[in-house]
Amino acid sequence: MPMPDATVTSDRLVVHTAAPAETQAWGARLGARLRVGDFVALCGPLGAGKTCFVQGLGQGLGVESPITSPTFIIIRQHPGPVPLCHADAYRIASGEELEDAGLTECLRDSVVALEWADQVPASWPQDFYLIQIAFDNDGRRLELSARGEYPTQVVSELADAYSGN
Repeated sequence: MPMPDATVTSDRLVVHTAAPAETQAWGARLGARLRVGDFVALCGPLGAGKTCFVQGLGQGLGVESPITSPTFIIIRQHPGPVPLCHADAYRIASGEELEDAGLTECLRDSVVALEWADQVPASWPQDFYLIQIAFDNDGRRLELSARGEYPTQVVSELADAYSGN
C-alpha cells in the first residue's frame, strides 16, 4: 500500500490517510513495535478513527479477536502474543473510575490503548505514545508523538522508515 503524505521530524510523525485501511496500517506499524506495559493515548473527535487505529494496533500485536469500541464496558482485553487492553474514557467521570475498572492491572501484562485519553491525563503513565486523530479534507490527519526513551525511539524509527532514511 503506498504511503500517504506525511510530515516527519525526529520526535513526531504526521500522516494523512484517505481510507480506514490506511489508518489501520499505521496502527499496525506502531503495534508491531509495542511491548507489554506500553501505553497508547488516543485523542480526537467522535468518529475520527480512534477505534480504527486500535484495530491496526491489534493486527500489529498479533491479536486475532475482533476489536470494537469498549465505550459501554470501559475496558476490553484481547489475548495475543502481546495482549492488548483496549479502554475508553468517553463515559468516565474521573481517572479514579478508570483505575477502579482495572487500568493499572492492564499495564502489567498488556499494551494499553486508551481512547478519549485527553479526558483523564492524570491516568497516563510517565512514558506514552500520543496519537491525535482529526478530520482532514478527504481523510484523516494522524499525529504520532511520544514521551519517554523507548516510545520516542519507536516514533523516530517510524519516521525514519517513512522518510526512507
